[in-house]
Amino acid sequence: MGTARAHVYVTGYVQGVFFRHSTAKRARSAGLTGWVKNLADGRVEVLIQGERDAVESLVEWCKQGPAHATVERIEVEWEPVSADFSGFQAL
Repeated sequence: MGTARAHVYVTGYVQGVFFRHSTAKRARSAGLTGWVKNLADGRVEVLIQGERDAVESLVEWCKQGPAHATVERIEVEWEPVSADFSGFQAL
């Protein structure tokens, strides 16, 4: 099915509830590359790259996040695939 790259912004109660850790763990398990980080405005930003099905699955998971997170909204921007990453990091 090919590769894909998604840039995701997650809004809600998503900092301090293991969102970054859980996202990174799921991404690594799926063989995805990229990163996840908290933003100063309270959102979480995620850049995901890899097999399209796995990327789409992680984007779907971001709509709910881990237990105790309250996701109000996500924004997804699909971008051209690049060879920037060798792993997935929680920044």
